[in-house]
Amino acid sequence: MILIVMTIFGSVAALFLKKASSFQNFRELLRNRNLYIGGFLYLAAALLNIYILRFLDYSVVLPLTSITYIWTMILSYLILKEKITVKKVIGTVGILIGALLITL
Repeated sequence: MILIVMTIFGSVAALFLKKASSFQNFRELLRNRNLYIGGFLYLAAALLNIYILRFLDYSVVLPLTSITYIWTMILSYLILKEKITVKKVIGTVGILIGALLITL
């Protein structure tokens, strides 16, 4: 369950950093709250990753972090209104199949 939360944090962090990327200059970027929210969420995900590694093998945890790609595709569709193409779905499924094969 913690691994799922970690992957959601990573995906939501990327979403906030994407929102922060619309800055006009560096000073504006430093004042953008999305930058700090995204950074905090990435830090939280990293700390959860360290915690999980106390109990699971690295060779299992790292491939399972590819679940982040599922959340990212869903969030980009729902919030950023990006299209989910067949190529994106095939690529994500391929990554997930590879992760499953490695963990088994």
